[in-house]
Amino acid sequence: MESILSPSSRLKRQISPLSAASFRLSLKTIFPLVITLLLASVASAQDPAATYTEFETLDAGSGIEEGTLALTINTSGETAGYYYDSGDAAHGFVRSTSGVITEFDAPGAGTGKNQGTFGGQINTAGTIAGNFTDDSGVHHGYVRSSSGTILVFNVAAAGTASGEGTQCCGLNTAGTAAGYYIDTMSVRHGYVRTASGAIKTYNVSGAGNGADQGTQGLAINTAGTITGSYIDSSGVYHGYVRTAGGLITAFNVTGAGTAAKQGTLPISINTAGTITGFYIDSSNADHGFVRSASGVITTFDVSGATDTAATGINTAGTICGYYVSSTGNSGGFVRTSAGAITTFDAPGSGTGAGNGTVAYGINTGGTIVGYYLTAGFVFEGYFRTP
Repeated sequence: MESILSPSSRLKRQISPLSAASFRLSLKTIFPLVITLLLASVASAQDPAATYTEFETLDAGSGIEEGTLALTINTSGETAGYYYDSGDAAHGFVRSTSGVITEFDAPGAGTGKNQGTFGGQINTAGTIAGNFTDDSGVHHGYVRSSSGTILVFNVAAAGTASGEGTQCCGLNTAGTAAGYYIDTMSVRHGYVRTASGAIKTYNVSGAGNGADQGTQGLAINTAGTITGSYIDSSGVYHGYVRTAGGLITAFNVTGAGTAAKQGTLPISINTAGTITGFYIDSSNADHGFVRSASGVITTFDVSGATDTAATGINTAGTICGYYVSSTGNSGGFVRTSAGAITTFDAPGSGTGAGNGTVAYGINTGGTIVGYYLTAGFVFEGYFRTP
């Protein structure tokens, strides 16, 4: 099982049990869109003084590829994610600003290996949206209120066999969720779900209709604008933006590869409509990009990195993400809206191949949340305060 963002063979299980192909999409026929590509050559700097807080959930496992993965942080500093127990089952958690960690499971979540509850996004109200996998391998969406009430939901057209179902990926301040579902033919389709539970589905023109192809909604901002990717009939990834009114604009980063499992992968969108993510070139190397609301795209790489992936962006346009060095070790980075890049490593992060730090989410104050792999390949959560 491989997930969306994998800087190494050890850093594979992120967000939910998604295949790598499910996160890498592309368009052969893109909508008429002028994309200006600005190549950024910005040298990275070493991390200045910053405060790191490392944490783990009480019931997290301590074996290889077990432990705590922090993924998202809201404006007040509440963090959420999930952890793997000693049996490789996943469970959600939320950590308060005072450091109190609450573990939770969605009703019906499986307890076997690679089953369970996967944390998604936390909004300003402390509501969490995510997905879980039941004991038959079927995916379901859920929304958890700040008081702990969990509501399970499924898109009506979602498949009910193993590997099919509903994936919930993004949540905004109004409680509107974005994601995708996998039908009985293993094709993906985007959806948006209001806080009241109304679900609307959609597909991007040019998305393939075969297994592991189709449309994926991944992130949503306060205006209800969704970004994500779609996979065409050749297995290439393409980015898109969908307004709250349903207008869809597709885009590709210049330099993105055009073979299967290559292309453009948007990951996050801020209140201004600025999008960040990464693209995969013809050599299968990852590079970061940022796209303004007007469609201007800037690409960037961490100096000396073999792969660079942007994962989060805040209201100020500050981006976080991770990179992979030539030794196979992963490190975190933060990039200002002006393009200055600072790299960092969480204090307990391992330094060997397959170890390292992943930065995943960033809030309005610039606090970054993520996880790292120790020298023993155990996941540990952290947040970095500038």
